[in-house]
Amino acid sequence: MKAETRVFGTVDIADEKIITLETGMIGLPLFKKFALIYDEEKAAEEGKNATSIMWLQSLDDPETAFPVMVPQTVIPDYNPTVNEEILAPLGELNAENMYILVTVTVPSKIEDLSINLKAPIVINADTHKGVQIIVEDDFPVKFKIYDLVKDKKANDDSKDGKAGE
Repeated sequence: MKAETRVFGTVDIADEKIITLETGMIGLPLFKKFALIYDEEKAAEEGKNATSIMWLQSLDDPETAFPVMVPQTVIPDYNPTVNEEILAPLGELNAENMYILVTVTVPSKIEDLSINLKAPIVINADTHKGVQIIVEDDFPVKFKIYDLVKDKKANDDSKDGKAGE
């Protein structure tokens, strides 16, 4: 399908890439169809160590897109406690098909870059169904990540021999 977006213009989205959030995003219950938009070449190059920001684009409203990222890239042990009942509509989840994203806040002062660990988006990659939830743990809504991302990039570059480039 062709999707109109504010940030990327018109993009092609394969039907099997459409993610359905039956209850929408928190505060936006009417937007139910989304697509994850990212630089596929950069993601393939970075692999599991990716710290790239992706976009969760609403297919119901071209003006609505959320910057998101995989939280484990900066917090490897992020494993929130979730009421299993909330996840049941997604289908059977396991380590291979569960994909967790968190929204990113990009303020004018980049050092205040943060992610929302309190309300992750859980997606079943097999069923393409997802839900944004409020976790039971005491995670912050604004967890600053600028220094973590900067340090991770510096460590990754030094491992790849790119330090100082």
